[in-house]
Amino acid sequence: MGLFDKLTGTQRPADGVTPASPREVQAALFGLTRPDLPYVIRDGAPEDADLVAEWRLAEPTWQTFFVQSQLSRAIRIRMRLADEDHEVRALEEAWEVNRVGNPPRLRMSSQYTRGPGRTVSTQWGVRRGDAGSLEAAKTFHFDSSDLVNPLRDTVVKAGWTWRGVVFGKL
Repeated sequence: MGLFDKLTGTQRPADGVTPASPREVQAALFGLTRPDLPYVIRDGAPEDADLVAEWRLAEPTWQTFFVQSQLSRAIRIRMRLADEDHEVRALEEAWEVNRVGNPPRLRMSSQYTRGPGRTVSTQWGVRRGDAGSLEAAKTFHFDSSDLVNPLRDTVVKAGWTWRGVVFGKL
């Protein structure tokens, strides 16, 4: 792995892994969507991609979760399956998020970035431990790698390369 691959988040499958068909890779990625996860993988045709993975910011069921998370960036990953190279080209896009109104709701700002990044939000509280003493306890944890890692791992397991795109077209 070269320096540029490290910067873009590119990962290759192990030697000797037979690449799955594009249809199998696409089905495996779609299969990651579950109602209990804060992200969705969907058809990417409207965004000029094969697939799009994004946080469920607009879904009412997930609004409270994202407001509570103190989320500062909304992430969308546009993916293109390049069958001839057995690679998924992934463009990670992020927008700053603001809280507006009462009760608060999330609104995307015009600040935009592209390329790999990571957002982590952790909230701590104080509770009594087993011995009765006060101790810090994690009350909430949110990590943007919870979206990227399953996508990348699924692609690599299927024998394809996950190639992060920073410059140029998807």
